[in-house]
Amino acid sequence: MHLGDKLKSLRAQARSIEEEEAASHQSMMQERRRTATLCLAAAAAAVLLAVAPCAAQTTVTIEEACRKAASNHAGVSYGHCVASLAADARSRDAEDLHNLAVLAARIAVEHAATTEAKIEDLSEVEDSPHARARLHHCLELYNAAADVLRDALDNLQAHIYGKASQQLAAALGASESCEDVWKGEERVPVAGHDREYGRMAMVALGLTGGIVV
Repeated sequence: MHLGDKLKSLRAQARSIEEEEAASHQSMMQERRRTATLCLAAAAAAVLLAVAPCAAQTTVTIEEACRKAASNHAGVSYGHCVASLAADARSRDAEDLHNLAVLAARIAVEHAATTEAKIEDLSEVEDSPHARARLHHCLELYNAAADVLRDALDNLQAHIYGKASQQLAAALGASESCEDVWKGEERVPVAGHDREYGRMAMVALGLTGGIVV
């Protein structure tokens, strides 16, 4: 091989080696950047997990929680709040405002469902078309309120307290609107169920308002 050819071959080999080293270096830098990004993401997630829920995880008694709920919302009865939560066996596992608010919302959903069933039963045996129309109107109100309450419960469980509070407040209108339909009547067929649903929704709202995030 001529000297010129040897030089060309050596230069080609040198370029090949340089290109391989450059590619290797670039790959290594990309890997380092990916590792750094993952580390930062993991650190951020750890901070969120460590800090975000802690504000809502302070242990409280039912009495303390209900006192706070009553101070946050004038519509909450302290005595009713304590009696309703303490009577539910699930409250034994709810030791902070977050879990008590979730429980109160769950009880409100259950009361709404019970009221729906009660209205359906009354409608089936009601002879008066006018009364049936009123019951049907109440049923529609409660169908909508129950859906909103379930959404509020989902948001509470996800620690989205602002949205949950808005939904709980919106759901309160069902009980008032249903009773308005019966104004002027001596007897309101669903009053007992109706009021209890509204009171528990109010308790859930008061407890949610007490959670600091």
